[in-house]
This record gives sequence, structure tokens and C-alpha cells, in this order.
Amino acid sequence: MSQQEDRSDSQPRLHQHGREIQAFGTVRQLPVGLSYDARMYSCERLNRILADTRILHSLYKKHHWLMRGPTFYQLHLLLDKHADEQLELIDMIAERIQTLGGIAVGDPRHVAELTRVPRPPNGAEEVPAMLSRLLEAHEMILIDAHDAAGRVVEGGDDGTNDVLVSNLIRTNELQTWFVAEHLVDTPVVQVSEPIAAARLR
Repeated sequence: MSQQEDRSDSQPRLHQHGREIQAFGTVRQLPVGLSYDARMYSCERLNRILADTRILHSLYKKHHWLMRGPTFYQLHLLLDKHADEQLELIDMIAERIQTLGGIAVGDPRHVAELTRVPRPPNGAEEVPAMLSRLLEAHEMILIDAHDAAGRVVEGGDDGTNDVLVSNLIRTNELQTWFVAEHLVDTPVVQVSEPIAAARLR
């Protein structure tokens, strides 16, 4: 074998193109014990939640980077932690869709077409607005997830119900609590009235 032939054999075949082998919004038949209709419905609901969750993850990263003010350090770390947890949910939801024979929304441009979470300004907002935006996205996802969790059970899809209830809903509820507490308007130290009066004498 010549040196030229050897290089040719090890050369990656670049710039390949192929036909689409499964369209978005369809499901393959997999032996998972669920009807076609049940799997179609679950994939549709999961993809909508997946799109919103991917936007929520992006919001967490954006606000993690753009955080301001005296609570910068705490919120900078908290939002990054929440972003990591949302990333785990994204993978879990996407793999559930694939398990059901569907196609998980993957391209960010496709995500932008499906999501219902409002787009934030391109720049930095005030910190309370950032946190409120996160809470509104959480609630939007939770309302959809609660409804979907109940409906997929009607089709016998206990696995999707488990993903939604045990993972997505519980994680989003806990994150909502942690973020919401940062919007409580209370002083770090409260001076009692008798002490305050004594100081004025």
C-alpha cells in the first residue's frame, strides 16, 4: 500500500450531508408498553417543558454572570448552583423523550420558537427584576408540569409522571423558595424598640 493510499484511508470524510431520518413531532415504535397516543402526548408535553427549562437555565447563567450589589457573592454562587441543577433536568427530560421514541428539541433556535418564557433585555436588569424573572419562569414551568403530570398518568405513562413529579416539580419548587426569600424586604439586623429608645435618651 502506498503512502498516498494510507493517508487517504485515514482521512475523515468531511462535509457529509444526509436526509432527516425522523421528523420532530413524531415517535418511533419502541417496546415500552405504552400506546402510540400516550407516547405522542407525553413527548409533546415534555418538549414544551424542555424548551422552557432550557430558557430558564440560560436565564440562570445570564443572571449569574450579570449579578450586582451587596449580595453579589451569595447570589452569584446560588444562581450557578441552580443552573447546574436545571442542566441535569434538561438531560433527564430529553432522554425521557428519546426513551418514548420521540425527538427532543435540541437546536437553540428551535427552543426559541417553542418557549413561552418572555425574552429578557439583552443588558443587565436591576437585581430584583432578575430574580422576579426567574420566579415567573419557574411558575410557568410548574403550572405546566403539574397539569402534564396528571394527564400523562391517564395514558398509563408512569415513567413520565415520575420524572415530572420526583425531579422537575420538586427541584423547581425548592429553587423557587430559595430565590423568593431574596426578595423579602427585611433588615439583616433588627434593633428592638426598648434598645432603640434607650439610645435616643
